[in-house]
Amino acid sequence: MEDWAEIRRLHRVEQLPVKAIARRLRVSRNAVRRALARDTPPRYARAPAGSIVDEVEPQIRALLKATPEMPSTVVAERIGWDRSLTVLRDRVRVLRPYYLPPDPASRTAYRPGERMQCDLWFPPVDIALGHGQAGRPPVLLMVAAYSRMIFAMMIPSRQSADLIAGHWDLLGRIGALPRELVWDNESAVGSWRAGKPKLTQEFEAFRGALGIGVHQCRPRDPEAKGLVERVNGYFETSFLPGRAFTGPGDFNAQLGGWLVLANGRHHRRIGCAPNARWATDRGAMLGLPPVAPTIGWRADVRLPRDYYVRVDSNDYSVDPAVIGRRVAVSADLDTVRVNQDGRLVAEHQRCWAKHQSITDPRHHKAALAMQAKAHAPAPAPGGGDVEQRDLGAYDAAFGLTGQEVA
Repeated sequence: MEDWAEIRRLHRVEQLPVKAIARRLRVSRNAVRRALARDTPPRYARAPAGSIVDEVEPQIRALLKATPEMPSTVVAERIGWDRSLTVLRDRVRVLRPYYLPPDPASRTAYRPGERMQCDLWFPPVDIALGHGQAGRPPVLLMVAAYSRMIFAMMIPSRQSADLIAGHWDLLGRIGALPRELVWDNESAVGSWRAGKPKLTQEFEAFRGALGIGVHQCRPRDPEAKGLVERVNGYFETSFLPGRAFTGPGDFNAQLGGWLVLANGRHHRRIGCAPNARWATDRGAMLGLPPVAPTIGWRADVRLPRDYYVRVDSNDYSVDPAVIGRRVAVSADLDTVRVNQDGRLVAEHQRCWAKHQSITDPRHHKAALAMQAKAHAPAPAPGGGDVEQRDLGAYDAAFGLTGQEVA
């Protein structure tokens, strides 16, 4: 490429003859003539070496023409393939689009207050979770379709209890509800079964309490929620670079401050900043329900002898005075609480690390006192405590002297 460009420069600008150019660049005169005859840059192209799949490609094409969605494993079975399945899959992946019907993705016009697209983003950076652990918890994203306003927060896990609690936290900050949430096939939200979308029981109960709809995108259709998919990449290129985080709280604090700037930047697609449209978008949304939905972790268990209850993968101590009784365990994104007959018997800060035992020193002290009392020596028969006396007192009681005893 460089020689081609330099040959043409020397010939056109310095007007050197072919022989002089060949001598200066130490190339053949025929090479100079070929370069001057080309109006486009030369490109190196290696001849294809061929593949073991070439001889069966006509059979593959015939199968895909009849059944475009046929899995590669079934194709291998039909053609009697006994070689590497990887190279066959690669060829099927290349050929399949030629036999699938066209599936154009049209742009959608959104009305104010209509939809919010949702997704989980896993930031490619390790976050300190405490107890010597680090991890990459998910970030729940919500993008208002009409205004393009972005709302996000890091949550402890992608399980339904935390996902729903994160939804409610963000919706509480917004102070309004869109008429529909858009989700892909996140396991805690729902999936497509027998060609139909099906929400999980937990998310079905959540959307019923809110009184809104949930649109589940078809599998392998990222364009259906392209607004939030693009925000994932936007976070990785504009939010993460140059930042360090001491923990989830610090991550959410920095993210919240950055979102104020991001929502104030000009958006090319809508021709203005998202916050310029937000008042119209929010004004068309529904109000929050009068009764808050049940969110977070919930369990009704009998407190065992070790006086700990489990939330996610962690164990939290409870007042040992209620051992053997049923207790109600609840946890949101920040706090774990345990109640017994309406009385608070334990409260802990939620731990984001895994497989930890969180102990309140008061519970441990009470347990030690109860153990000491349970293992104390039994009282003497007849009731009352036995008075302890030394041997000299007994000698005096019986009128014995030290000499007589000797």
